Amino acid sequence: MPISTSSPTHPDVFSYNSEAWDRQAAQACEWSLPVSSEVVAAARAGRWSVRLTPGEMPASWLGDVRNLRILCLASGGGQQAPVLAAAGAAVTVLDASEKQLEQDRMVAQRDGLTLATIQGDMRDLSAFADESFDLIFNPISNLYVPDVKPVWRECARVLKRGGKLLASFYNPVVFVGDRHPEYAEQGMIRPCYKIPYSDLDDMPEAALQQKLARGEALVFGHSLADQIGAQLDAGLLMSGYYEDFQPNPRFVIDRFLPTFIATCAIKP
Repeated sequence: MPISTSSPTHPDVFSYNSEAWDRQAAQACEWSLPVSSEVVAAARAGRWSVRLTPGEMPASWLGDVRNLRILCLASGGGQQAPVLAAAGAAVTVLDASEKQLEQDRMVAQRDGLTLATIQGDMRDLSAFADESFDLIFNPISNLYVPDVKPVWRECARVLKRGGKLLASFYNPVVFVGDRHPEYAEQGMIRPCYKIPYSDLDDMPEAALQQKLARGEALVFGHSLADQIGAQLDAGLLMSGYYEDFQPNPRFVIDRFLPTFIATCAIKP
C-alpha cells in the first residue's frame, strides 16, 4: 500500500504527486515523450542506450540485458522500459503515475513489446517477492518521496544475489538555495535551507499553498548520507559512481558543478 505523509492542511504525498505527474504526462513534458518505433527497432537490432542522467553512463553498468529480469523503478513515460524490453530483457515498470505508465503500454502495443506495468509507490515493492530481479533501473525520481531509505531497503530485498541497482538523484546542494528570481537574475546563490530539505516542512506556508494550488509536485532534498550511505546500510555494495552536469541549467548552482549523481550498487 502507498505510504502516507499528510496533515489537515497538507496532502498525502504519494497521492498528490501521482496526480501531479498525471498532469505532467498529459502535457507531454520532457519525461513523458515516448521513444519512437525507430528507436525500438534499433534496440531490437542491438543498437540501444538508456540514460540515468542526461549524459551517457558507463557501458559496463548495463552490458548485455538479454533475458535479465529488470525493474524500471519510478521510470514510467515510455522511454527506458521499451528500449530495454526491445533489447531482450523481461521488464516490469513501477511508477506512481498511471498516465506515465500509459506511455509504456502505448509503445508496447504499437511495437509489439512485452512488458508489465504496475502503479505503485517506490518505497513499497511488496508486489514483488524477494530476489525477483537481476537489475533495477531507477532514474532521478526519489526527490518525490519524503524518505528515501525505504526505497533502498526494498531494492535490496527484491534484487537477486549479484544483482545491480542503477540509480540517479540530485546533488543535495540543489535544494539549499533561495529560488527567488531576483537572485537568479543577479547570478547569486543565497543559502536558505538545510539538508535534508522538504517542501512540506521548509517552504514558507504561503509559498507552499501557492505551489499546491498550481498542482506542482512536492519535492524533497535528501542528504548524501541517505542517498549513498543508506544504500550501503541496506546491504548493497557500491561499485560505480559518476556525476553529470545539467545541460540546461535551471539554477545558478547548475553552472558551477555537476548536480546529477549516479550510482551502481551490487547485492552481494
